[in-house]
Amino acid sequence: MGKGDDGEGAGPLDGKPAGLSIGEVAETTGLSVHALRFFEREELFLRPIPRTGGGRRVYEPADVEWLALCNRLRASGMPIAELKRFAGLVRSGPGNEPERLALLQAHERAVRARIVELGASLDIIHGKVVAYEEHVRAGTAAGVWAPAPSR
Repeated sequence: MGKGDDGEGAGPLDGKPAGLSIGEVAETTGLSVHALRFFEREELFLRPIPRTGGGRRVYEPADVEWLALCNRLRASGMPIAELKRFAGLVRSGPGNEPERLALLQAHERAVRARIVELGASLDIIHGKVVAYEEHVRAGTAAGVWAPAPSR
């Protein structure tokens, strides 16, 4: 079975380049085409993204997997500069694993601290929700935390 016959995407036999187009990657990752171009411009990929003779980008499944990790790191609050540093370390190959680990450990600590802060905020919000539910149920919600007139 040839590369184009196995369901893994287009292959050279059907006239299309192997790999995924920028539109397919955008659809798969939820990132916009603009964001994908930004990632490339900022050197956040682990390799240069090759292009067809017509100039179209061709992505591999490994690029999509990397983007999934990058999305998760960004969603968890990792700044672009840190993500760029991490990508550079990974791209440069073996030998810098302790630096990668330190970067990820620092980010993990920051995320855990945010979770603690969010937990405290959630506790306060939940307390207000319970209070409002009780007032609404009892018919005493009118005027709860209404602005008081200045004197």
